[in-house]
Amino acid sequence: MEKRLDVIDFLLKILSVESVTPDDGGLLTYIENYLADFEATWINEGGVKNIWLTKKFGEGKHLCFAGHVDVVPAGEGWETNPFVPVIKEGYIYARGTQDMKSGVAAFVQAVRDMNSNFSGRLSLLLTSDEEGDGTYGTQIVLHHLKERDLLPDYCIIAEPTCEEKMGDAIKIGRRGSINGYLTLKGKQGHAAYPEKAINPIHNIASILPLIAEHNLDNGDENFAPSKLVITDIRSGMEVTNVTPNSLKMMFNVRNSTNTTQETLLTFMDEKLKGLDYELELQQGSYPFVTNKESFIVKELSLAIKEVTGVKTKLSTAGGTSDGRHIAPYGIEVVEFGVRNDRIHGLNERTTIKEVESLYNIFVNMIERF
Repeated sequence: MEKRLDVIDFLLKILSVESVTPDDGGLLTYIENYLADFEATWINEGGVKNIWLTKKFGEGKHLCFAGHVDVVPAGEGWETNPFVPVIKEGYIYARGTQDMKSGVAAFVQAVRDMNSNFSGRLSLLLTSDEEGDGTYGTQIVLHHLKERDLLPDYCIIAEPTCEEKMGDAIKIGRRGSINGYLTLKGKQGHAAYPEKAINPIHNIASILPLIAEHNLDNGDENFAPSKLVITDIRSGMEVTNVTPNSLKMMFNVRNSTNTTQETLLTFMDEKLKGLDYELELQQGSYPFVTNKESFIVKELSLAIKEVTGVKTKLSTAGGTSDGRHIAPYGIEVVEFGVRNDRIHGLNERTTIKEVESLYNIFVNMIERF
C-alpha cells in the first residue's frame, strides 16, 4: 500500500504547480531529481522545456513512457482553486488531474518503484508544450533521439483514454486533422438588382447540403468515417441592401488513413466546379494506427485485465496527441490513462482509485518486459 500512497502524494505535489503551456513550473527539474539515477538530457527550444530520462538495465527492448506536464488555462467558475488540489469523496479536484498529470504521476512513480529485473532500456519523454502548438515539444526530442540512435521500440503515452470506467479503452491510433480555408468570390451589387451582381451566399447555398457533415470515406475496422465539419461562414457588410463581394468559410476534417489532402481537394473541386474560388488546406496532424496484434497492444490489454478485471476496447477516437509525432518513426505507440470526462473543463477531477490502478497497470507493464 505504501507505494500506491506515494503515487497520490506525488500527484498532489505536481497538481499544486501552475504549469500552464508552455511553462513547466519547475516540474521537469523536480522529476529529474525524483529519478536521480536516470540519465537526463534537456532539449529546450523556443521557450519550451523538454527532458528525456533514461536508464539501461540490459540488452532487451526499449520501453518509453511519454507525456506532458503543461495544462490549459483554468478558466473562471471553479468551485475550488484549480491549482490547490482538493480531495473530496474519493475524487481529486485540480487542473490537470485527468489531462494529464495523473498519467505522469503514475508512470514516474512506477519507474521509480520498479525492481532490478527489467531487461532492457527504460525512458521517459516529457514536454512542457503539448497543449499548445507543440512546435518545440516532443517532435524535437524525437529528432534528437534519432540522431543518437536511441529511439524506443515501444511507447506508452499516459493521456486520459478511458470512457465509462477505468480500463475500458486504449488508443491504438488517432485521426489526422485537415483544416480548410475557402474563399468564394462574387461581385458586389445592390440587393434590388441581383441580376447585376454575383452573390457568393446564393452560390454556396445549394452546395452546403452536399458537403456539410459529408463522409469522405466509409471508415474501416480502426477508424470512423472522415467527416467534413464546417466551422465558420462569414460574408457581407452587415447591411440589408448590398450583396457581398466574397464569402469565407472554414472547415475541419478529422481524417482516417483513407482520406488525404489530395482526395479532399478532388472532392471540393467537384462540388465547387464552375465557381470562382480559392481553397487552402493545412494538415495539422496525420493519422496513425498501431497494429492491434502488436506486442505493446496485447500486453497492455492483459495488464489492464489483470489489474482491473476489465476487458479493454481498442479505439482511435478523439482529437490529436503527441502520438502523431512518435508513430512516424516506426515506434509502436499506444495511449492509456484515466477517464477523460472532464478534460479541459471546469472542476476537472479524477479518482484516487483510478490513479492507483493506473500506477499498478504501469508497474505490471514494466514487469512484462
